[in-house]
Amino acid sequence: MVAPFLEAFDLSGKTAIVTGASRGIGLAVAELFAERGANQVLVGAHPTVRDVPVRLAGGADRSVGVVADVSVAGDVDAVISAALSRFGGVDVLVNNAGVALLGKAEALPQASWDRTLAVNLTGAFLMAQAAGKVMIARRSGRIVNVASQAAVVGIEEHVAYSASKAGLLGLTRVLALEWARHGITVNAISPTIVETDMARVAWAGEVGEAARRRIPVGRFARPDEIAAAVLYLVSGVSEMITGENLYVDGGYSIP
Repeated sequence: MVAPFLEAFDLSGKTAIVTGASRGIGLAVAELFAERGANQVLVGAHPTVRDVPVRLAGGADRSVGVVADVSVAGDVDAVISAALSRFGGVDVLVNNAGVALLGKAEALPQASWDRTLAVNLTGAFLMAQAAGKVMIARRSGRIVNVASQAAVVGIEEHVAYSASKAGLLGLTRVLALEWARHGITVNAISPTIVETDMARVAWAGEVGEAARRRIPVGRFARPDEIAAAVLYLVSGVSEMITGENLYVDGGYSIP
């Protein structure tokens, strides 16, 4: 069983779209997928995403960076077009792009609420809808939505972020239900705080130390640990898993 099991994690010949791919979790996913042989369209809001492919296994032959705002339908269409023109299809979508605009509920500006929902939830929907049409035609596909422990537990000053990630879980379940008949699985991953640039700002100092104390394993997650969970959900050994939310939270959400 060892050889077939390892072969199930081979992504050679598969085309993946990874959003938020220029750093953090998205970059870790891109690096792991590249090692496993995937072709990739790497999406980011900043032009630096164009530089990512040259740092990956396979380089620019197997990866392309596309600057796009996932909350803008025209940008999403351009991402799908890039995947089709460069690699001929879409097999995997990882919805990882996100923002965390924090503040007390009574003081959070509406602009922060709107932007958070636009990127974290509407962006994931637009990407899934566009990629899903391609996958439905091909009768196969894997979608992984990167949610958060904030989707299932309350965290102070995370009102917009928590709402967006909770919505992402609802989106995951409905897409899984509707698209299972087309050979598409749709799952979510809910990490605890991950050691990314965004988290280092939000969880600096004593607030971060207090957060670590609330996580039973006593630390934050690493981006590569989340990437490994994503690889599992897009691999050939997870075909019967759909509509699920995989906690990678060190026990934080244990009742």
